[in-house]
Amino acid sequence: MVLFLKKIAYIFFMLLLISVISFLAIHSAPNSFFGAGELNPNMTKEAIAKLKAVYGLDKPLLQQYFDWMKNIVTLNFGISFVSGQDVSSEILKRLPVTLWMNVIALVAVFILSLYLGIKAALNYEKRADYIIRQLSLFSFSMPSFYLALLFIIFFSIKLSLFPIAGLHSIEAKEGFANIVDMAWHLILPIGVMIFVGLGSMIIYIRSLTLEILKSDYYTFARSRGLTQAKLLRYYILPNLMPPIITLLGLSLPGLIGGSVILESIFGIEGMGQLFYISALSRDYPIIMGILMITAFLTLLGNMFADLVLLKLNPYMNRA
Repeated sequence: MVLFLKKIAYIFFMLLLISVISFLAIHSAPNSFFGAGELNPNMTKEAIAKLKAVYGLDKPLLQQYFDWMKNIVTLNFGISFVSGQDVSSEILKRLPVTLWMNVIALVAVFILSLYLGIKAALNYEKRADYIIRQLSLFSFSMPSFYLALLFIIFFSIKLSLFPIAGLHSIEAKEGFANIVDMAWHLILPIGVMIFVGLGSMIIYIRSLTLEILKSDYYTFARSRGLTQAKLLRYYILPNLMPPIITLLGLSLPGLIGGSVILESIFGIEGMGQLFYISALSRDYPIIMGILMITAFLTLLGNMFADLVLLKLNPYMNRA
């Protein structure tokens, strides 16, 4: 319980630190949302001053930050400069899609990389090991945006198997058919996320497994005549889980950040695409809201990984 409270306190401290850095970085960026209005001859200085007063941008920077933080406590991220809609509702409409994409990709990367990494190590310097190593190196060196374009050209344009972009078909669908249609549109972007995420994980797991296979306790276990299944269950997997879960927790920011590129390419109305559009239009309230929510989800994921590690190794709590 004490450890859990420490983790919660750590999350709040990090969120406070991230909020300060993000706020200063956003307000230090060149140009602003009102820059285009200032160049418009039909927009008077008085009108621009009134708009800034509406959004509280006429106050000192420190006062703006404290007002913004007070609103965040009530999950009020302000009003969008572009749409005039509540930022929280704008983000919440797009958050589920991004979360589902990242959760599915993370689980798939974990399962596939665990299987392929162990298989490569158990077949060291054999054909299976060579093929898996080449696959992992190809995955590691492949940019996600380039692979996304290749997938669209091959699977959508040439083979016409999957939709090119979007989240729904033109024909309106309801119920289970709508879920199937959405899943069909998400196959390519999630496939890109999985393939790009496999490379480093396979290499890491293969390396860890090879170290286990060279260890004295594994050699002793083999000498006792244990089957490969028992060796895998009682000696390999228990020693692989802690470092893998730690790495997965650290990979969360990269997965969420990658959604910005993929959602923009595939035209998916998720949080990543909203962040990209807002960055282009200097929509500060939405940018800040997405940054804080992403930071919170990342810290929450890392805390969950730490709790899983504690469950796997209870002696960590005594350290």
